[in-house]
Amino acid sequence: MLNYDIVVVGGGPAGLAAAIEAKKNGVDNILVIERDRELGGILQQCIHNGFGLHIFKEELTGPEYAERFINELRELGIEYKLDTMVLNISRNKIVSAINTTDGFMTIKAGAIILAMGCRERTRGAINIPGTRPAGIFTAGTAQRFVNMEGYMVGKKVVILGSGDIGLIMARRMTLEGAQVLTVAELMPYSNGLTRNIVQCLDDYNIPLLLSHTVIDIKGKDRVEGVVIAKVDENRKPIPGTEKYFECDTLLLSVGLIPENELSINTGIEIDSVTSGPVVNESMETSIEGIFACGNVVHVHDLVDFVTEESRRAGKSAARFVKNELKDSSKKLKTKAGKGIRYIVPQKIRIDNIDKELEVFMRVDNVYSNMKMKVSVDGKEIKSIKKKHLAPGEMERVKINKEDLLTLEGEQIIISLEKEGA
Repeated sequence: MLNYDIVVVGGGPAGLAAAIEAKKNGVDNILVIERDRELGGILQQCIHNGFGLHIFKEELTGPEYAERFINELRELGIEYKLDTMVLNISRNKIVSAINTTDGFMTIKAGAIILAMGCRERTRGAINIPGTRPAGIFTAGTAQRFVNMEGYMVGKKVVILGSGDIGLIMARRMTLEGAQVLTVAELMPYSNGLTRNIVQCLDDYNIPLLLSHTVIDIKGKDRVEGVVIAKVDENRKPIPGTEKYFECDTLLLSVGLIPENELSINTGIEIDSVTSGPVVNESMETSIEGIFACGNVVHVHDLVDFVTEESRRAGKSAARFVKNELKDSSKKLKTKAGKGIRYIVPQKIRIDNIDKELEVFMRVDNVYSNMKMKVSVDGKEIKSIKKKHLAPGEMERVKINKEDLLTLEGEQIIISLEKEGA
């Protein structure tokens, strides 16, 4: 049996940042396990810029952003295994993994950091009727084909869903010479960042059809066209609004799901809204000594936020190994109030907060001129004015430790109110 102080499952941006931070906090015996052929995760196929503005204060492409962390990992001498699949994690922190070089391995860990990222929702998950021809791809799969494998997926393209990958692929396919006919979005608002709508659709005159969805796919061997219809407030297609688009390719950008099969099999508590583990202020899951960070916890919109959250997990795992994490006498839970879909972390042990607690959340609709109110059992401790809020953009709030210590209560509630209310 192999022995490591910390085992990191996943060598993408979350895993790399967590491993590096754990090393910087005094833990030397660390192993990163990555199932792909190279480190960097999804960043390797994201050749567009826009990464690193928060962390490095400059604009980088995905591979450039990943390279900085990969180089630092190697400089620090952190061990990693590529092309290695983790099969199981036990509650007592024993990792079972396999690859073609070492065969089957059993690894005992002092602490584990889960950083498996997320996967795309497929056609099967959204039940589009029609035949099953070639030419239907998730946007991320198409991105890998075009950017890494050098394979052009189609010439006349319709995109369903306005998530960030779908928006970026609308621009990418256009730049490669394809004609992107439209982007259809089921919701009455886009699920992507505003900057991506401007830079990827508006700049290339690609129409965005809100409150529309694909109701049929035509074609036997290859996609020949799709039928798009307007939907009502219950997201049901409205008869008589159907439009036919002749195309050879349909890209799906219909949401991301945290990759949590390992977490569920281990018995970790999962949040029903985020589909990721329930974590505390140290990014520790419901099983002591198993931490989680990045898109495996909740889907982020910026990789810079993944890095910040993962550094917290790496530092906390190092503190756990050194017996420095405290089981605080004062504990709080976070609760999503009016207008808020979810909050991460879900549990707070105040003694483990340094100076301030940072919480991440998403709103449940598009809002303008709102006040975000933070209260502990009804007593307001902070309010922030927000001109614009949208589900596609993650919100962050910092709460001072002193404010939490001075108030009696067990629940932090964050809610939205109309400004002036």
